Amino acid sequence: MSTLVQCTNLTKCYPNGKAAVTDMNLTIESGHIIGLLGPNGSGKTTLIKMINGLLKPTSGTVLVEGLLPGPESKSIVSYLPERTYLEAQKTVSDIVDFFEDFYPDFRKDRALEMIESLGIPSEARLKTLSKGNKEKIQLILVMSRDAKLFILDEPIAGVDPAARDYIIRTIIQNYNPEASVLICTHLISDIENILDDVIFLKNGRIVLRAGVDDIREKVGKTVDQYFREVFAC
Repeated sequence: MSTLVQCTNLTKCYPNGKAAVTDMNLTIESGHIIGLLGPNGSGKTTLIKMINGLLKPTSGTVLVEGLLPGPESKSIVSYLPERTYLEAQKTVSDIVDFFEDFYPDFRKDRALEMIESLGIPSEARLKTLSKGNKEKIQLILVMSRDAKLFILDEPIAGVDPAARDYIIRTIIQNYNPEASVLICTHLISDIENILDDVIFLKNGRIVLRAGVDDIREKVGKTVDQYFREVFAC
């Protein structure tokens, strides 16, 4: 295993003075599927954005394979944001071509094969697709890269159970076992069977880092049950 992400005393405060992440020390190694879990406002998205270089820390450091987040680290991380950034007017084919041009590690053949299996025409415009198919397309694009770290922010939110199942299968079938996947979600029961580890965040701090099997064996609860107990929800 190798270290993909190293956060040291990582802190992010916003102009209103609120600390979204406070003095966080975190290591993410290769070869794991990790659930980043916590209630709204716990700092999950802020942490993800700092790893991706979209936000700068107030203090402390975050390194991606020893690099400060920036152009070089973007070749290591494949990121699915919570909100789409794809142009609604573009066709599926246009979007695939854009990813091929932008990311040297993008596997166009893999993406087209998965899109074809969905029966989505390559000339269909994104705006004509259902929400579920849009979510599938976005995930296919992200998972068709040969990245070392995949960061997925709410990949199954707001879609029907059938679309969730497809998205989960896509995650499992299309990442390199030597890579890692960090999944941020509120729908814990839907994904906990694919997780190796979980990180519980509260008020910008890590309150638990544990293996899923350890929680089940030592606590005698599912991850979802234990999460509800820890956060009393």
